[in-house]
Amino acid sequence: MPKPPASTFGDVTPRTMHLPPPLEGRIADLLGGKKIVMTGVTGFIGEQLLWKVLGECPDTTTAVLVRPKGSVTAHQRVAGLLGKKIFKPIVEAAGGVEALMAARVEVIEGDLPNVPDLPRDLDVLLHCAGDVSFDPPIDQAFMTNVIGTKALLTKLREACSDEDGTLVKIPHYVHVSTAYTAGRRRGAIPEAAHVHDVDYEAETVAALAMKDHIEARSRDAGQLTVLRKQAEELHAKAGYLTTSEDTERRRQEWVKNELIAAGTERARSLGWTDVYTFAKALGERVVADLGRDFRVSIHRPAIVESSLRYPYPGWIEGFKMADPIILAYGRGQLPEFPASPDAVIDIIPCDYIVNAILAVCATTPEVGRVEYYHGSSGARNPLTFRGIYEHVRRYFAEHPYTTGQGSTPLATWTFPGPEPIEKLMWVGNLGIKAGNKLLSFAPRSKTTRRWAQQLDKGAKQLEFLTKYFTLYGEYLQSELHFVDDRALALHTSLHPDDKEIFGFDSAAIDWRHYMEEVHIPAITNPVRRLEAARKRRQARAATFKDLKPAEPGTVLAAFDLDGTVMATNVVETYLWARLPELSPARRAAEVARVAAQLPLYLGAERRDRGRFLRSIYRRYAGADLAALEEYVDETLAPQILDRMSPDAIRRIREHRDAGHTTILMTGVIRPLTRPFEGLFDTIVAADLATDPSGRCTGFLSGPPMVGESRAAWLHHYATLHGIDLGQSYGYADSHVDLPMLNTVGNPVAVSPDIGLMRAARAKGWSIIEWPAMSPLPRWRMS
Repeated sequence: MPKPPASTFGDVTPRTMHLPPPLEGRIADLLGGKKIVMTGVTGFIGEQLLWKVLGECPDTTTAVLVRPKGSVTAHQRVAGLLGKKIFKPIVEAAGGVEALMAARVEVIEGDLPNVPDLPRDLDVLLHCAGDVSFDPPIDQAFMTNVIGTKALLTKLREACSDEDGTLVKIPHYVHVSTAYTAGRRRGAIPEAAHVHDVDYEAETVAALAMKDHIEARSRDAGQLTVLRKQAEELHAKAGYLTTSEDTERRRQEWVKNELIAAGTERARSLGWTDVYTFAKALGERVVADLGRDFRVSIHRPAIVESSLRYPYPGWIEGFKMADPIILAYGRGQLPEFPASPDAVIDIIPCDYIVNAILAVCATTPEVGRVEYYHGSSGARNPLTFRGIYEHVRRYFAEHPYTTGQGSTPLATWTFPGPEPIEKLMWVGNLGIKAGNKLLSFAPRSKTTRRWAQQLDKGAKQLEFLTKYFTLYGEYLQSELHFVDDRALALHTSLHPDDKEIFGFDSAAIDWRHYMEEVHIPAITNPVRRLEAARKRRQARAATFKDLKPAEPGTVLAAFDLDGTVMATNVVETYLWARLPELSPARRAAEVARVAAQLPLYLGAERRDRGRFLRSIYRRYAGADLAALEEYVDETLAPQILDRMSPDAIRRIREHRDAGHTTILMTGVIRPLTRPFEGLFDTIVAADLATDPSGRCTGFLSGPPMVGESRAAWLHHYATLHGIDLGQSYGYADSHVDLPMLNTVGNPVAVSPDIGLMRAARAKGWSIIEWPAMSPLPRWRMS
């Protein structure tokens, strides 16, 4: 076998480098008869570590620390893990999952930092659990990576000590960290402790206190006012409860974002890129301090991506750092990229990291001396951003990411630097805001909804790019070079029989083969299949279901009227009902007055639909209610029914045939609902108050049924009649009806306004079109 290339920093010999303890035999033999306690086995690297130990080290037993998740116990979670495809041959050879667990996988229920007692017969504690997000809230980052590590080492000492606290057994503690604990340094990063004087105890106390501080700030009257007004701007028409729920959601989101920002800024103020690497670096310092009496090794992976060979080429779970870049480029969503073209993106396949970690576990380091290893490729086999761009472009040129419009055009990156791209994104955000402002005044139509969807798509893309570039911006300009000479020396000391199955020499990676034939297909093919399945699901509506017969009185179907069952509005219906009893002169005057008031009505409708309806009802003052009902019955009824959507009529009848209770909920006055009495079991409408002579007063006999009032009515009605709202249906077109639709298990947005369309898309509700097909012009009805 040819000698692996030396580091780009020159040949390193034992005279200038502390060599790691060599492997004196096969890894399976060195770990044979030992018990490895593992954390993080439900994670990406941990899962493959467990698979490798169970598959390649037959005489090694494991114990895994796993937390329960909801009602699922730790034992059940591990059993589910072992039921995955990669474990199938191992499980079959053991006689089943339970038999394998009984023989070789002990489950310890617990989490970090709530660590239970560890097995006293452990030999190696392999800690690869931790918060892997680059932007966790600061308290969470410290709780997991600092306090959790501290708790684990404390329990390790207890497990290896007698009743007097005397250490009777020296375990090997292997800590999986990250290469980026180096922080914002430049140049060569050796496999050694990082030099800094940050007090991890003081930083931990401050990080935990930050949560209480920001929580208190979020409840300040000024901050709550800002959040409430933001919620009211979107949801005021839907009601106070909807607004208050959104206000609280915004408060919690604000707290999280502030904690993330606090962590980022604290990390950068001390020389780290983000709170993830900062907390990981302090976790390493905890290991060095609390592990002085143990054998201690720290392994620092760089950017871990899919496996090159094991358990099979392209094995990966979830998206890693480079993957969103690749997908966005293939979809045509990334016209430029703010990376330095010659900066190294230090990618390493997962199986190389797993092999290296197990090789580290098989070593016997000197007590009191921490052994550091890098899992990286940049020193001896660098892949630059320019290089990965060429691989990605070549792949998608051969395997286009097709859409409904055909192949997506591939962008040509010129790597202009971050400033032009930041400016472009700033302009894009301004355009999104301006577009949304214009849409708020646009009439409801398919075209308006299509524009809104295009804006939402652009906003989502900009949000992704902003977050990605903010999170990884410094990595894109990175000038870190991780020396991996000690890792290479460890690889070189592998037994010849282990070179094939446990090797991890990064210089052996052919980047063209790995990127174009292994990794990119591994992340894009599942996404293509998922998106195809999603399109098929969209063709089969999620909440607009085929109706099945139900026991009468157990399921209801609630329908809004205006814009849902028929294409009209309250102003129109007022004119239909009011004008016929007026003289021609008064009729013209009334139309003129209504037209003059339209801007005020629209403003009122935007702020509070209940007030808007009351202002319209005032105009009925003096109308003869009996005459109005007679006019509707004799003249207007056929015309109203002609304006109904045929699709709506069909659906209402389907519900009735299925035994469902049909309910019409509307803000129009009750006389105008008389034509619908044969279609609906119950009609909830506005009842006009009258004086003793039967003339309308211009007031209602009760509050208008809008927004949350509809939801409350449905809850009360369902309770009285024993109806299951979870199996019930709702149909509406306006954002104001969001509470009503939230009340039922099968909500459907019908030709919705933009607010309801966005809510429906976010919640996975069906969105359908019920066009009215009236042969009668609107002006003829008045």
